[in-house]
Amino acid sequence: MLLAAGGGRRLGGRPKALLTHRGRPLVEHAVRVLREGGCTRVHVVLGARSDEVRARAFLPDCVLVDNPGWEQGMGSSLRAGLDSLAGTGAGAALVSLVDQPGIGPEAVARVLQAHTGQESLVSAAYRGVRGHPVLFGAAHWAGIAASATGDRGARAYLKEHAPQITLVECGDVARPFDIDTEADLAHLE
Repeated sequence: MLLAAGGGRRLGGRPKALLTHRGRPLVEHAVRVLREGGCTRVHVVLGARSDEVRARAFLPDCVLVDNPGWEQGMGSSLRAGLDSLAGTGAGAALVSLVDQPGIGPEAVARVLQAHTGQESLVSAAYRGVRGHPVLFGAAHWAGIAASATGDRGARAYLKEHAPQITLVECGDVARPFDIDTEADLAHLE
């Protein structure tokens, strides 16, 4: 699942999904990373300027999920994405953020490989510090959705369940920076 709904407030209202990276919208890069990392079905949560994202980005075979409450923060996007998985038979959801182009398929593959079942909680780690992507076994979805508020996403749930999380070191294959400010745009190619 790719969370790509934000409006880019700190970027002057430019949605991160539409930022140009390697000549195409950043959302395309993020979807490609998930697929190359081993995700077979990709749900993309859209919000800000979703019609423009749909028009400009080439996202074949993705499930595009509209989050009408995207302005409420990442928590609403996470809930919308988890809701979109209901009835699909998925046993887990790997969650990635559109604004982290330094995280590539190797990190996604490592997190996926640590999945053991519907009780799994797996997180990439960078020098031992939890980061993205994260994997939530289906047994955790209801609890995560109930606690996902504002811009915190699953943070409170993961803190409460920290002993159950399998950390997978990815610092040797990924750089977990976010594209949040004008200065961060230097990370895009």
